[in-house]
Amino acid sequence: MSPIRLVIVGIGKIVRDQHIPNIEKNPRFVLAGGVSPHSILEDTPMFKDLDALFASGTEFDAAAVCTPPQVRHGLARQLLLAGKHVFLEKPPGATVSEVEDLAQTAKDKGLSLFASWHSRQAPGVEPAAEWLKGRKLKEVEIVWREDVRHWHPGQEWVWKAGGLGVFDPGINALSIATRILPPFFVRKADLEFPSNCEAPIAARIDYELDGGGPMSSDFDWRQTGPQTWDIRVDTQDGGALRLSKGGTELTIDGHAVDVGPEREYGALYDRFADVVEAGELDADVRPLQQVADAFLLGRRIETEAFYDPAR
Repeated sequence: MSPIRLVIVGIGKIVRDQHIPNIEKNPRFVLAGGVSPHSILEDTPMFKDLDALFASGTEFDAAAVCTPPQVRHGLARQLLLAGKHVFLEKPPGATVSEVEDLAQTAKDKGLSLFASWHSRQAPGVEPAAEWLKGRKLKEVEIVWREDVRHWHPGQEWVWKAGGLGVFDPGINALSIATRILPPFFVRKADLEFPSNCEAPIAARIDYELDGGGPMSSDFDWRQTGPQTWDIRVDTQDGGALRLSKGGTELTIDGHAVDVGPEREYGALYDRFADVVEAGELDADVRPLQQVADAFLLGRRIETEAFYDPAR
C-alpha cells in the first residue's frame, strides 16, 4: 500500500520527542501537515485549526490527535465525520463515554480508530503477559512515582478537571495492568488534591483481583531524583514477576529476562498502520475506566498547594 498521509493535531513535547521522530523513520507514513494555534513544525504545512486544514484542500488519510484530553473528542469526531482514520494519544479522551462515542462513529463510517497506550508497547509487557497466563495470583503491587515538574513543566492543563493529574502517568501503569492481569476492581481510593488544583497529585488505591487476592497502586507526582515505574506480581504457583522502569526490564524470581530494546512509539505507529490497513478498531477503554472508577469511589484529601516555577 501507499504510505498513509498523516496529519498531527496538537504540537507539544510528546509530539516533538516521540511522534515526529517515529513517523519520519516509518516508511508506512508520510507527514502531510500539522494543526496547532501556536506551534509550528519545520518543513511541514501548518494550520491553525481543523477548519483551516480542510479549507486548504490538503490531502491526508489519517490524523494523530495529541491535544490535551479535554478537547480531544470534538476534534477526533470532526476528523472521523470527514472520513479520516484517527490515532488518539493517551488518554484517548476525558471520559469513557467520549471514547465509546468515537468508536461507534468510526464503526458507522467504516474507519479505523486507535486508542494508543504506549506503555503496553514496552518490551517486557508481552513476555510478562505470556508468563502470567493461567497462573494463580497472590498479590499485585504497582508503584508509579515521578516528578511532574520534569515531565510537564508549565503545563496548566494537567491540573484542570479532565486533565487527570497524577493519573496522566498512572494510566500508563493501568494500561499495562489491564493487559497482563485478570480483571480487577477498585475497592478504595484516597486521592490527594493540592488546594490550588482541580486534579490530584497523588492517589493510593486498593483493588480486588478477579478470583480474590489484594492489589494496590501508589501513584505520586512529587518524586524527585530517580523515577519509579514498577509492577510486582506474586503468584501462588510460579514465584514472583517484576516489571521495572515502565516495563523495559523484566525479572522473574530475581532473574533478568532479555526482552530486547525499547521502541514504544515506533511500535505504536506500526500498530496504527496495521489497524488502518485492516480496517479495524482498536479502542480499549479499560485503563480509562479504572481511572474513572477511582474518581467515583475516591475519597478527596486536600493537601498543600502545588507550585511550579514554570507555571
